[in-house]
Amino acid sequence: MTEGTSSILLRIKRQAEPKSEPYWEEFEIPYKDGHNVISALMEVRRNPVTRQGKQSTAVAFDASCLEEVCGSCTMLVNGHVRQACTALIKLPGEIVTLEPMSKFACVRDLMVDRSKMFAALKKAHAWIPIDGTYDLGPGPRMRSEDQEFAYLFSRCMTCGCCLEACPQVSNHSLFMGPAVIGQVYLMGKHPTGHMHQDERLAAMMGEGGISDCGNAQNCVEVCPKEIPLTTAIGSVGGQVSRKWLRDLFAK
Repeated sequence: MTEGTSSILLRIKRQAEPKSEPYWEEFEIPYKDGHNVISALMEVRRNPVTRQGKQSTAVAFDASCLEEVCGSCTMLVNGHVRQACTALIKLPGEIVTLEPMSKFACVRDLMVDRSKMFAALKKAHAWIPIDGTYDLGPGPRMRSEDQEFAYLFSRCMTCGCCLEACPQVSNHSLFMGPAVIGQVYLMGKHPTGHMHQDERLAAMMGEGGISDCGNAQNCVEVCPKEIPLTTAIGSVGGQVSRKWLRDLFAK
């Protein structure tokens, strides 16, 4: 592209299926004011012809809410993990490099399988059990200050940004990741959920638990919701230590 061009260039790392080799393709599309990465990918989908004039296939990607709420469109944009729906292409002539997250198995192109994160949430029992579907009456009261702080953690959309940025998460590691620790912290802060916190802490003491955290603090830097994950990691670490001592002296 020449200087002053009214187009943008997308460099996309593609992969036909989970076990196939990745490859790169470039697509040049007209610049439009207000383009984000998702709308740019939709332009490619309408006419999947590479910059070199080769007929290709539509690029596969995940997207749903387009409001940075669902977390499904997470990918690497120019080397930084983020939501594609809020990644704006501001200037004509921009070169935008798109890659799938590297800490999750690639399904196709920019789509990844985040099921290992959801499996870790199940392993950590990151929910509040109820006795049934009948009306249980009003729940325990919480201070407004506690509600406000808990709300920060309730905004987690399991997008996977924190796992992508965490150096402890890899194909060779069982570490559950910061998102799970944040939800363990949240469930334990709820008066009803606190009754089952020991079960969650037991999971945090096992393989892939809190001891695998290297305190890199990358998670808080990339979280699109600015969740104070290091606060959760510190608190859950203290809870695990106290549980270990309780269990030791209970023998």
